[in-house]
Amino acid sequence: MRAATGVLAVAAALLTGCSTVQPLVEVPASLTTLPLPSGAVVAPSVSGEAVESCDATASLRPSSAPAPTVEAIRRRGRVIVGIDQNTDPLSFRDPVTGELRGFSVDLSREIARDLVGDPDKVDFRLLTEPERIPAVQHKIVDILTKATSITCPRAELIAFSTVYFEGHQRLLVPRGSAVRGPADLADKRVCSGLATTSIATVARVAPRANIVGMQNFDDCLVALQQGQVDAVSTDDALLVGMAMQDPNLEIVGPGLENEPYGIGVNKAEEDLVRAVNASLERIRRDGTWEALYRRWFSMLGPAPSPPTPKYRD
Repeated sequence: MRAATGVLAVAAALLTGCSTVQPLVEVPASLTTLPLPSGAVVAPSVSGEAVESCDATASLRPSSAPAPTVEAIRRRGRVIVGIDQNTDPLSFRDPVTGELRGFSVDLSREIARDLVGDPDKVDFRLLTEPERIPAVQHKIVDILTKATSITCPRAELIAFSTVYFEGHQRLLVPRGSAVRGPADLADKRVCSGLATTSIATVARVAPRANIVGMQNFDDCLVALQQGQVDAVSTDDALLVGMAMQDPNLEIVGPGLENEPYGIGVNKAEEDLVRAVNASLERIRRDGTWEALYRRWFSMLGPAPSPPTPKYRD
């Protein structure tokens, strides 16, 4: 009863203007908005230069001959693969089973089939965009199947297989958005992945855009859904997965850049590069590539022919 009396006394004081309680200070609007995902960088420093014209897509000729790195992997009995769980339909975590699924996951298992004789003998290591190249350099993983475009600067750091998939960078926006292409991005907020070719392409084709960089592309999807950015830009293979998750979004505009994907391998392990290329040759030849494409990218239309490999020796 004493507590109730105290509450009534405070209420009376407030009504009579006798309270000494200070009024609430107005909270800045910036503190009431939803925070950007962890690791986000607003206006990151990126190069806006055009993609280099040199050809880094030519790789070593395939070989299945016994060699030190491949034999070491076979003795271990498992292939350690760098991948991610945020890029449906390339590689994502199934919400029901908790298992990794996607085109890149199935491709990794096919390579394991050829390297160690069992598609299930794979240890997946989850990597963010900035982590992927160092993971190959420091041999944390045997191969990198996380979507990675082949570029000349990257080819100086790690070795690449032949091209196994060709993406095309485009824009993802809310349906009804005024953004229909790169010409509409001036003063708009555009999200892309840190340490990616996509973010550099945005800087080049839309120099007046306000860029927001994320560690993972699914964070770009969240930011777009929350109205924190106006568009997301990356390869259509990734944008398709985002659009499938949210029917209020659509892919628009022409292709901004072609993105040839390659499997990353440590530069000192040429025998592993050749073995991976031998596996990719088999996957192209026996119809596995088309089957994987139909399974994961049917929304892009009929399966094209797999990319033609280029070899330098």
